[in-house]
Parts: sequence; C-alpha cells; structure tokens
Amino acid sequence: MRDTGPKNRLARQLGVDLGLKTPGTNAHVRLLRRINIPPGQHGNKKIRKISEYGLQLKEKQKIKYIFGINERQLKNYFKKASSAKGNTSLLLCQFLERRLDNVLYRLGFVPTRSSGRQLITHGHVMVNGKKVTIPSYQVKIGDQIAFLDEKKILGIPYLKEFIEKSTNVVVPSWLKRENLRGEIVALPDGQEISKQVNLRLVIEYYSK
Repeated sequence: MRDTGPKNRLARQLGVDLGLKTPGTNAHVRLLRRINIPPGQHGNKKIRKISEYGLQLKEKQKIKYIFGINERQLKNYFKKASSAKGNTSLLLCQFLERRLDNVLYRLGFVPTRSSGRQLITHGHVMVNGKKVTIPSYQVKIGDQIAFLDEKKILGIPYLKEFIEKSTNVVVPSWLKRENLRGEIVALPDGQEISKQVNLRLVIEYYSK
C-alpha cells in the first residue's frame, strides 16, 4: 500500500526531496526551505545516532516513496535483480528507472511520477504507437514514448504550464526528448538514483 500521508512531512523525515511536489510551487519552496528539519515539535533538537539497520531501512523507504511503489513491488524488483547476472545495484536501478511513469517524469513531461501514473492509467500514453495503461510497464532500448492526443494533454492547465517551462530540461543521457515525444536510447546508468539513495544499503537490507 502506498503512503498517502503529507508529502512534505515524508520528505523532511528522510531529509531528501522525494520529487512528490511540483517544482516551483509554494509547497515545493516551503519543503526546500525546511528539508533538513525533521517534522514534529522536536524537529530542531539533536537526533539520536541511527543504527546500521536503521540506515538501511531509511534508504529502502526513500526508494519506495520516490518511485511511488509498495513493499511487494520493491521486493520483487530486488529478487529479479539479485537472480540476474550482473551488478545487483545497477540492475535494481534499471528496473526502477525503466518504469513508464518514471520515464515520463525523467523526460520532463510531468511534474511528478504520481501525475505520470495518472496519465498512464487514464490511457493518455503510447509506447511504440500502442496505448499502455500500466505505470510499471518496463520500457526498453528503442521504445518510442508519445501521447495519444497531444492537444488534450496541453488542454490540461497544470500540464500545459509545466511542459512549456520544461522545454529546455536536461534529460538523462539514456533518454532523448523531442517536443512531446521521447525515446529510450540506452539503459539507465544509475546516476540519478545514486544522488538520492544509497543503493548498497538497500541491497544489504534485502540480502539478510
């Protein structure tokens, strides 16, 4: 089950911007101003040292909140990554990054992954010319991402405003964007996730 509590509280609790608020909004500005202050009336007081297990749990929670997935989904991604040949951390990262809702977010088509999930489940997104309604759909190299009806998407006020502001957004090197179309040109290298989460601790948590 996804956490539906106050988004800024979650981010402040973990000390990192989880990408749950639309950039530039008042709520996002307030979050960035208080990101290093834990929530609650004792937020400014000294925090007790966290155990190794506590650190692992914290990093695991970060991934769940960032990508908007539940415990079962994350555990399944870990099982697939650990059973495949290669670097488990990198493979786990690739499973997460190649989710269709995340790809829309990375391309700068939507302000948050949750808004990307909503567009997908409502049938607005196509992969290789075919409508896809599953947010967890795993894209692959060569896949073309587009909207079923671009005019309808630009008719949604908050999306129109966001897309107009994101035309010069720097997308990850494994993606290519041209107007309202995107393409998967390589596999994710993990750089984006590693800036927010220590994947080694997540692997250690699930390896016990």
